[in-house]
Amino acid sequence: MAQMEKSTGAEKEVRPRSVRVVLMALMIAMLLAMLDNMIIGTAMPTIVGELGGLAHLSWVVTAYTLATAASTPIWGKLGDMYGRKGVFLTSIVIFLIGSALSGMAQDMSQLIGFRAVQGLGAGGLMVGVMAIIGDLIPPRERGKYQGMMAGVMAVAMIGGPLVGGSITDHWGWRWSFYINLPLGAVALAMVTAVLHLPKKERRRDARIDYLGAALLTVGITSIVLVTTWGGTEYDWDSAVIMELIALGVAALVGFVFVERRAAEPIMPLHIFRSRNFTLMSVIGFLTGFVMFGAVLFLPLYQQSVQGASATNSGLLLLPMLLSMMVVSLVAGRITTDTGRYRIFPIIGGALMVIGLFLLAQMDTDTTRLTSGLYMAVLGAGMGFLMQITMLVAQNSVEMKDMGVASSSTTLFRTLGSSFGVAIMGAVFNNRVLDTMAERGAAGTGAGGAAPDQPAQLDAASLAELPAAVREAYQYAVSSGTHSAFLLGSAIAVLGLVAAFFVKEVPLRGAGAPAAPAAPPVPEAAGAGKTA
Repeated sequence: MAQMEKSTGAEKEVRPRSVRVVLMALMIAMLLAMLDNMIIGTAMPTIVGELGGLAHLSWVVTAYTLATAASTPIWGKLGDMYGRKGVFLTSIVIFLIGSALSGMAQDMSQLIGFRAVQGLGAGGLMVGVMAIIGDLIPPRERGKYQGMMAGVMAVAMIGGPLVGGSITDHWGWRWSFYINLPLGAVALAMVTAVLHLPKKERRRDARIDYLGAALLTVGITSIVLVTTWGGTEYDWDSAVIMELIALGVAALVGFVFVERRAAEPIMPLHIFRSRNFTLMSVIGFLTGFVMFGAVLFLPLYQQSVQGASATNSGLLLLPMLLSMMVVSLVAGRITTDTGRYRIFPIIGGALMVIGLFLLAQMDTDTTRLTSGLYMAVLGAGMGFLMQITMLVAQNSVEMKDMGVASSSTTLFRTLGSSFGVAIMGAVFNNRVLDTMAERGAAGTGAGGAAPDQPAQLDAASLAELPAAVREAYQYAVSSGTHSAFLLGSAIAVLGLVAAFFVKEVPLRGAGAPAAPAAPPVPEAAGAGKTA
C-alpha cells in the first residue's frame, strides 16, 4: 500500500504544468515513427528508378521493420535502467542520423543499411513516448489525452501517402527522408527544454543482459523474416522458412531460460504473472493482426474493385480512422471520469468481430457508402482497444517496470501486425489465384504475370483490360478480401474471449474513487501475482 501511495505521489509531483506542451513534443516524435513508412511507400518507384536494385526493393521496408522490432524491448529496458529522457533523446538522434544518411544514399545497398539505422532509432521512439506518458500522467488521468494519440495515427495513415507523393513530385525522393530532420529537431528541442522527469538512480551494480538481448533479437528477427518471406520470396514449406522457424523457436526458448536467471532481464518474466498484463499482450497481438491486415486490404479492394485512385489511398481509410479517433476520445474521457475500463475491451472486441464479418460480405456490387459504414464499425472496435491495452498493461506493473511493460506491449502489437499481413495475405493471394484459374483468366495479364502478387493493378491499368478479364479480376479480388476478412473475424473472436477475463483493477492516479477501503489489488501495484 505504501509503495503504491509513494508511486502515485511521485507521479503527481513530476507532472509539469505544461503537460500539453510535453505531449505535443511526444506526439511529433510518435508521428515521425508512424509517418515514415507511409511516406516512403509512395516514393519507392522513383527511388528504384534512380538507384536501381529492384530485386532488393522489399528490403528497404524489411530492414526498417526488423531493426524497429528487434530494438523495441531493448530501448524499454534501457529507459528503466538509465533514465527515460536521455534514452529517448538518443533514439531521436539515431533516427535523425538514419534519415539523413538514407537521403544521401547512392545505391540500394546503402539505402537498406541506412534504413536499418533509422529503424533502430524508431524502435525507441514509440516505446519512449508510451513509457514517458506512463511516467508523466497517472493511468486514471490518461484518458483525457487518448484522442491526441489516436489523432496522430489517423494523420499518419491519411496524410502519409499524400505528403509522400507531393514531396517526391516537387522536391525529389531524398526529401522523403530529409523531411524528418526539421520535425525531429523540433521534437528534440521541445523534449530537452520542457520534459522534466524525476532523476532515476542508475543501477550501478546492474549489468545489461547482453545474452538475453542477443537471443531475443535473433528470435524476433527470425519471426519477422518468416512472416515477410513466407509465401512471397520462399514457399511456406521451403528449407529457408523451416530453418528460420527452428532458429526462432530455439532462440526464444533460450531467451526464456536466460531471463529466468538474469539479474536485470531485458524482459522480466514476472510481469507476465499479472493476468491483466498477459491478457493485454494477447489482445494487443490480435488487434495488430486484424488492424494492419485491414489497412492493407481495404485500399486494395477499393482501388481494384471500386475504381478508387491509389494517390488517395489514405483518404479511403477515413471512415475507419475517424471512427477510431472519436471512440478512443470518448472511451478515454469515460475512463478518466469513472475509473472503469473493463467493458471497453469487451465492446471493442465485439465490434471488431462484427466489423470484420461485415467487410467479408463485400463483393463487386458493394457501394463506397456501404463499405465506409462497415469500416466505421471496425474503426469503433479499434478505438475501444488501441489505447486501453497500453493503459491497462502499464497499470498492471510497478513504476520501475514501466519501460519494459510499454516495450513488451508495443512488441506484441508489432509481431501481431507482421503475422496478420503474412497470414491474411497468403489467404488472400491463394484465393485470388484460385478464382482467376477457375474463371480461366490466369495468365492473361490480370494475375498470371505476377502470381505471387496477383492484386497489384490500379484503376488505370484495369480500364485497359478486356471487359471479361477485368470482371474476372475484380471478382477474384472481392473473393480474396472475403476470405481474408473472414479469417480476421475468426481471429478477432479470440480477442473478444480474452477480454472477458480482464479484471477491473483500480487505476493509479488522481481522481481515483475513495470509497473502496480495501488494500489495492496486488496487480495494480505490480506485485507480480496472478489476479
